[in-house]
Amino acid sequence: MSTQSGLLRARRFAPLFVTQFLGALNDNVLKNAMIVLLTFQAASWTTLQPELLANLAAGIFILPFFLFSATAGQLADKYDKARLAQMVKLLEIGIVLVAGLGFMLHSIAILFVSLFLLGLHSTLFGPVKYAILPQHLRSEELVGGNALIEAGTFIAILVGTLLGGLLAGSKGGTAWITGAGLVIAIAGYGASRSIPAAAPPAPGLAISVNPLTETWRNIQFARENQTVFLSIMGISWFWLFGAMFLAQFPAYTKNVLGGSETAVTLLLATFTFGIGVGSLLCEKLSARRVELGLVPLGSIGLTVFALDLALASPASPSPSPLGAIGLLAYEQTWRVLLDLALIGIFGGFFIVPLYALVQQRSDPAHGARIIAANNIVNALFMVVGALAAAGLLAAGLSIPLLFAVAALCNAAVALFIYGLVPEFLLRFIIWMLIHSVYRLRVQELDQVPEEGPAVIVCNHVSFVDALVIMAACRRPIRFVMDHQIFRWPVLSFVFRTGKAIPIASAREDQAMMDKAFDEVGKALDAGDLVGIFPEGRITADGNINPFRPGITRILQRNPVPVVPMALRGLWGSFFSRKHGPAMTRPFRRGVFSRIELVMGPAVPAAEALPERLQMDVTALRGECQ
Repeated sequence: MSTQSGLLRARRFAPLFVTQFLGALNDNVLKNAMIVLLTFQAASWTTLQPELLANLAAGIFILPFFLFSATAGQLADKYDKARLAQMVKLLEIGIVLVAGLGFMLHSIAILFVSLFLLGLHSTLFGPVKYAILPQHLRSEELVGGNALIEAGTFIAILVGTLLGGLLAGSKGGTAWITGAGLVIAIAGYGASRSIPAAAPPAPGLAISVNPLTETWRNIQFARENQTVFLSIMGISWFWLFGAMFLAQFPAYTKNVLGGSETAVTLLLATFTFGIGVGSLLCEKLSARRVELGLVPLGSIGLTVFALDLALASPASPSPSPLGAIGLLAYEQTWRVLLDLALIGIFGGFFIVPLYALVQQRSDPAHGARIIAANNIVNALFMVVGALAAAGLLAAGLSIPLLFAVAALCNAAVALFIYGLVPEFLLRFIIWMLIHSVYRLRVQELDQVPEEGPAVIVCNHVSFVDALVIMAACRRPIRFVMDHQIFRWPVLSFVFRTGKAIPIASAREDQAMMDKAFDEVGKALDAGDLVGIFPEGRITADGNINPFRPGITRILQRNPVPVVPMALRGLWGSFFSRKHGPAMTRPFRRGVFSRIELVMGPAVPAAEALPERLQMDVTALRGECQ
């Protein structure tokens, strides 16, 4: 059973999922219905131009994110998030009634008030739905939970947009819109009542309503951890990128493809479907952990397929507007749709791990306020992106060229972020190794402690043993390794980024060896995991060599638990002993060879003698089946 299917049946997640899905659905039903009505019926309601009304509506909806996100974050840290969710859903019912009054009176002012309140509703609920996940989900469920939230949100956007337009165009549409909004809002409130209580991390927090000072304070909370802050910047960039694409779909369909309104729906559905698929695939590809390696993979896909979308766009549109079925008769349309689906899929790879990372690494004491900071930056990026796109189009840039510019900007942003936080690229290299060369099976992963110092000991089979173990473990591990291997091209980047500790034998360099042991002691003092290969060298024949006494010196200074591990399947592979059979016959074992890593119970420091650890690792290697 996958984590995702299990979560959808679990009370600690399912009610939250339904609540957020219905909330996003209602936002888009009401918002799109209003925009359609203002576009086609504004002449009988007001003298303002429909184009101006549509842009005003978009601005009014996003304004609360700037004004109230900071306060929303404070509320979610101070009060029970489940209770807050129920109150927000009650507010939603009132908002629908306000919108219904505006429809009945044909009042633009009242409709804009309801639209502002809809934005407030989303602003208040955002910190609740993301900050509650780490409280109700286990660490290995965070990726699956975030994937479901993201997939559900985009499906709700699609369904809500279609339903809103359909209701707005029906006879007696305003009554249908109000009725549908009430049914969805009441159902959302009912679901919210089943969300389990979530104890507030800061019940004594004094609420400040000053949006400027609190916004700045929330951003400072996020900046305390550089990885969290840059993840927020990455999330915000994705929303700019995605919102820019969505905004161009109507004009792109009409002016580039030569399609009608139904063709717009086809593009929107394809893009949204892709994001949903990519989000749901994240759990399988990441082995239920927060896998940062998917983020660079996602950014590469976004750039490649956005560029291909620009190249795939026809030079001239169809002479007469074509519906969705008519467009599908053209081969170029299928390439465009494939590009849109893949942009969505790789967007899911990009966004889901970043959301999970922000939740996992944020200080729980102000986790909701960091989510609020994320929402503020998201809104700012979307506004800036909309203005930039409008300016480029006004300057004469075509929509396909706009897509190409966005793709190149995405590559530049990705390189900037990965340059500041090499951990993303490190995990990408490790993830590619494990998923393109080997198939890794891990047993007893829970033996590695979730927190606190420990020493990892393992048999030494190949030059990539450390990478395989890093890929398997959720926590970072600082490996002690031969200084010559530490300097190898390409792998050197990986080892330096992973803060590996180079070591030499006493005969080669006594000072380097002493410095390495000092660094190991400091790492354990800081609560890190340290990994060593006690054999001191890669096996020459596949058997385990005697363990050296270095582990004893480490434990004398830092008496911490020792976790034995054993690798199987790497001997005879491309990366095993130099000049061995694997190097002369690199594909003897074939591509996608299965390798195994099994972990044993932690051994107390007092019992962790080299001979005992060697026997444990030897026994574990025999259990790797």
